[in-house]
Amino acid sequence: MAFSTNGGGYRSSRRGNPALSEINVTPFVDVVLVLLIIFMLTAHVLEFGIEVDVPKVRPVKESAEQEMPVVTITKDGVIKLNADDVNINDLPATIRQKFAKAKGVYVRADKETIWDPIAQVTAELGAAGFQVNMVTQPEDSSSKGRR
Repeated sequence: MAFSTNGGGYRSSRRGNPALSEINVTPFVDVVLVLLIIFMLTAHVLEFGIEVDVPKVRPVKESAEQEMPVVTITKDGVIKLNADDVNINDLPATIRQKFAKAKGVYVRADKETIWDPIAQVTAELGAAGFQVNMVTQPEDSSSKGRR
């Protein structure tokens, strides 16, 4: 049996043309753009673990910031110490256990939270001897004249 390489066929018509060795970049660019869009959409979620929309107030004189525990009250009334769920009855003891030198506490509450859990937490912390500091957002200067 003998084979001839001079004959016709598909490969013989391409004999004079060199092989195409360029990389097709289009699929790579498509994948990169999709990943970029995904990261852009999810980047704001990674900023904070607990979503709380605090009320806006006029700014007051800021004191030197200290390392104090943050008690967060969500819309549902769930109480968290930094990122951990905590029972309101165990709150002062848990703060003293985790933050031995803490004299004050920051309280962040969503602006849509009903007043009852906020009042209970501030009363409990005040009775335990902590200075309670409410976390708010400063108002925009453009909205000051519209009251």
